[in-house]
Amino acid sequence: MDKPQTMRSFVKLLVTDAQASVSFYEGLGFERIASDPPILRLQWGGESDVYLVSPPSSLKLEGRKGMGVLVGFRAGSDGVDAVAAKAAALGAHVEGPTVQPWYTREVVVTDPDGYRLNFIEPA
Repeated sequence: MDKPQTMRSFVKLLVTDAQASVSFYEGLGFERIASDPPILRLQWGGESDVYLVSPPSSLKLEGRKGMGVLVGFRAGSDGVDAVAAKAAALGAHVEGPTVQPWYTREVVVTDPDGYRLNFIEPA
């Protein structure tokens, strides 16, 4: 059964292969909340919603996605090392973990469509 949605902040990502994207995100630990094609709703840590949207065929997804944008998530109890290991096992490009001057440890994971996901924990 789909969980009801409350109005809160979310991110919407246009994807070229919904099934590949869902498999990737679920492999990282995201939970599938709703599936109503062309939109799939996922959630990270019970608090951050991500919508994976398959655009109509008339809309071509060309060029580099997410230039200069990081989609951020708190790493949660597993921590950035576990997220990095899961991402690497899925064949994703992983940057870090690194310690930032603002006292966080961060890892950046690139999804199948080139979106960069930034997982963060206190340093």
